[in-house]
Amino acid sequence: MGELDFSFLDEYMGQILGGIVSTLLMTVLALIPGAMLGIVCALARVHGSRNADRIAGFYVEIIRNTPSLIQAFWLFFGLASLGIRLSPFTAAVIALIVNFGAYTGEIIRAGLEATPKGQIEAADCLALSPFQRILYIELPQAFERVYPALVGQSILMMLSTAIMYQISAQELTGVAWLIQSFTFRSFEIYLVVAVIYIIITALMRGLLNGAGLLAFARLRRLRTPL
Repeated sequence: MGELDFSFLDEYMGQILGGIVSTLLMTVLALIPGAMLGIVCALARVHGSRNADRIAGFYVEIIRNTPSLIQAFWLFFGLASLGIRLSPFTAAVIALIVNFGAYTGEIIRAGLEATPKGQIEAADCLALSPFQRILYIELPQAFERVYPALVGQSILMMLSTAIMYQISAQELTGVAWLIQSFTFRSFEIYLVVAVIYIIITALMRGLLNGAGLLAFARLRRLRTPL
């Protein structure tokens, strides 16, 4: 029975750190644009015209019913066949944005549809415009209502960067694959990478949960009886 050997890590630590940075950068670059896309889709489905609802619904169903790897393949290989060449990193980020936007759109839509009708009627009585009602009443409450689900989806998006090495994006899993191909220490390197993902996930969850506590503190104070 072979013994575990982690001595190779010193030689490849620079590549591993580079993979971590690439994974985090992909996540950060996809997070906000993907969330904005999700908000647009949710608003189109809840408050948009019939055509806007159909277009957003079609986009959501296509993305949610196809593997994210196929979406990345289409962006990287499919567009290249049409003469549109994207770098692996760019194609990976766009694929993450498109995928994240579809899932967050449905999450936010559920939050919007759960807004009490009494609050909407009260906004109409105060002569708030539809834009003001959505901005000041519906969206803040919807985000607070579904924020745990959004945090979970954000972490899943970060973890899905692991498949992007299939289009040669050098994120953490891609770097691990290259290292094991040179060292033949598959168990050791993938064990290390698994621990790194666990640490990133824990830090990301803590950061996002902390941001949520700060962002929704005012709403909680307004709802707390004196």
